[in-house]
Amino acid sequence: MEIGFETIGNATIIAYDRGPVLATDPWVRGGAYFGSWGLAHQIPAAQMEAVLGCPYVWFSHGHPDHLNGDSLELCKGKVILLPNHSGQRIRRDLGTAGFDVRVLPDRRWVPLSDRVRVLCIADEAQNGILLLDVNGRLLVNLNDGIDRGWGRFVRKVVRRYETSILLALTGYGDADMINFRDEDGNLIEPPAGKRFPIGPMVARKTESFGCRFFVPFSSMHCYQRSDSVWANRFATPVEDHYKGFSSERCKMLPAFIHYDCSDDSHRSLDPEPTPPRVVDCKEFGDDWSESLSHDEFQTVRNYFQAFHHLPTFLDFVNVRVGGKDHRIEFKRRGFDRGVTFEVPRASLMDAVQYEVFDDLLIGNFMKTTLHGRWPQTQLYPEFTPYVTKYGDNGQARTRAELRAYFLDYLRRAPLATLHHWLEERCTNAVRAVTPHDSETYIRLKKAYWQVKAYV
Repeated sequence: MEIGFETIGNATIIAYDRGPVLATDPWVRGGAYFGSWGLAHQIPAAQMEAVLGCPYVWFSHGHPDHLNGDSLELCKGKVILLPNHSGQRIRRDLGTAGFDVRVLPDRRWVPLSDRVRVLCIADEAQNGILLLDVNGRLLVNLNDGIDRGWGRFVRKVVRRYETSILLALTGYGDADMINFRDEDGNLIEPPAGKRFPIGPMVARKTESFGCRFFVPFSSMHCYQRSDSVWANRFATPVEDHYKGFSSERCKMLPAFIHYDCSDDSHRSLDPEPTPPRVVDCKEFGDDWSESLSHDEFQTVRNYFQAFHHLPTFLDFVNVRVGGKDHRIEFKRRGFDRGVTFEVPRASLMDAVQYEVFDDLLIGNFMKTTLHGRWPQTQLYPEFTPYVTKYGDNGQARTRAELRAYFLDYLRRAPLATLHHWLEERCTNAVRAVTPHDSETYIRLKKAYWQVKAYV
């Protein structure tokens, strides 16, 4: 391709300028989340060759469907571009491993070739947003990101372009943790089971950013572990993104697309679906009958006790391994709120050792039971972000580290960040009391995106 871009895999954009220039989040082989996820579609030979030929690779964040360990070796010899995340964990880890790493400045355009330039925004959830200008066409790559104060800035940039294309995670909701169990061990049906049409939400989101086009993105996975394939019935087929889509202001493009930025012509790439398969979890090192040793439990205990925020709202964390409970208590009596994670030993210890607990949550083979009084939002916003985003990824666990962490992002965009914090408190209050599979919640969400288009 002379000038343009393609999308392939889960969240990979390949930008071309007289040849391949940049690949984003290239998960192109292997699995993710301890082998739980596989790619929903195969990577065609031409696009694989283009990824290998890119001098630049950009990683948005540390989730393995974006920064993929099995695919990382293919990035040797390339320049790795990263958002300016507080804590700099990815930069440090990749640099130690011998990669050529460059951190992009926040909200500043950086040229990669004559007709390709990028602008990156890092947010407090350790996600990265990439604005990609290819020959005067703007790609807004949100990957898994939600507006955390940067939306107004992005909208201003979008208004400067005649052609703008939004790429973002959408779907029924299985790209997050959905393996919640009741006290008897039965699966609690997730909102994804309702399968509300995705199209209306996609249209509202695209309109809210002022973009002309939308490309389904960052949701192209399937489940393949023997203990997670049950979740495939909640996954989002590519064609379901188009159901109910209707807008006079924007259009939906193919999920896997070849887009020519010289004349704005495009065609679908139509990659082959990955054949369904079931892989025994033991092939990934997990045996559900294995138990924790005393020393291993002490390692797990130390891991959770390092997060100073947890005792402010949580009474205990229980890990059930090999059928045996191991409780980490934050207070001695009067337990009003606790959580049990039932998980195989090997993956638990890897998650703790490598500080990737989010991989267990999103892998959806670990079973989670909430005890006592919890909000409708479950592990959000008190557990998951503090453990996985600010703690594991941002390396902020103590009260002092958390204060410094949030201050870092506040200094970057003070008014936008304060506006986001206020908005988040209001929306979390609504989410905490409104069932997410209710018609009321759907209407409120629609109204929210309509308002976002004007603020």
